[in-house]
Amino acid sequence: MQIALHIGVNFTDDDRILKSLLKNGAAFAENGIKVPGPGKYRRLLRETIQNLNGAQPAENTRGILLDAIVEDEDVQRLVMSNANFICVPNRIFDGGILYEQAEAKLHALHQLFPDDEIEIFLALRNPATFLPVAFAESKATTPEAYLQGLHPTQIRWSDLVRRIQGLFPMTQLTVWCNEDTPMIWAEIMRAMSGVDHDQKITGGFDLLASIMSDEGLNRFLNYLRTHPPKTEMQKRRVIAAFLDKYAQDDKIEEDVDMPGMTDDMVEELSQIYENDVAFIAQLPGVDFITP
Repeated sequence: MQIALHIGVNFTDDDRILKSLLKNGAAFAENGIKVPGPGKYRRLLRETIQNLNGAQPAENTRGILLDAIVEDEDVQRLVMSNANFICVPNRIFDGGILYEQAEAKLHALHQLFPDDEIEIFLALRNPATFLPVAFAESKATTPEAYLQGLHPTQIRWSDLVRRIQGLFPMTQLTVWCNEDTPMIWAEIMRAMSGVDHDQKITGGFDLLASIMSDEGLNRFLNYLRTHPPKTEMQKRRVIAAFLDKYAQDDKIEEDVDMPGMTDDMVEELSQIYENDVAFIAQLPGVDFITP
């Protein structure tokens, strides 16, 4: 069986991708694709992995888990999402390492589903906006205490990606930037569900609807009906044009309020992030979704 797991990162999704995918549940099921509700697996997987504590699971563990998650349905592809799969926000920088628990959690996942084809989906976010919101959700009293010795300019998503690849070189890894999601939402949905790129889906414009004015969204949908784009690239150019005119500032502005987060720091972190993303995009074995 194929298992597609979206593992975050934290503060990039708010369960929006799962909500959009669930709108297609019946249609996906006809093709052997199951998108269960989060209550079916999040706590179950978390507690199972915690109870294992690195030990080898019993032989019947996989069957027990699948019985609980998919209820004996004929499933060829199981799609799950949990932005807190690796850890809760307070532990993102344990030991001064970005997502120090990633290897242990993913190793346990592979132990639970040893003969299945696991695909990992990962959204990234500019550290200049990621750090303030993560720090605000943590229990730390200062950014320095939260980062545990790691300096903001040392944060590299490529380190996390390469660690995952180093441990699981055969695992397909699909990556994108959170900042690009309005442009590529439908493609993310298709990649996670495993359907063809030309298959119609419901919810492909959900994210646009959440950040664009009602007038702009209606004009956008009417434009698509009267001027259907011939290619995905044409559609993205249309999306960009309408976002430029109708995006609501309060829905797209990101908080960078954190002690020590100066304008110069924001600029430096943003440039580091841009370079880091370019490096990840060319890594072998990474399917990087870009606008």
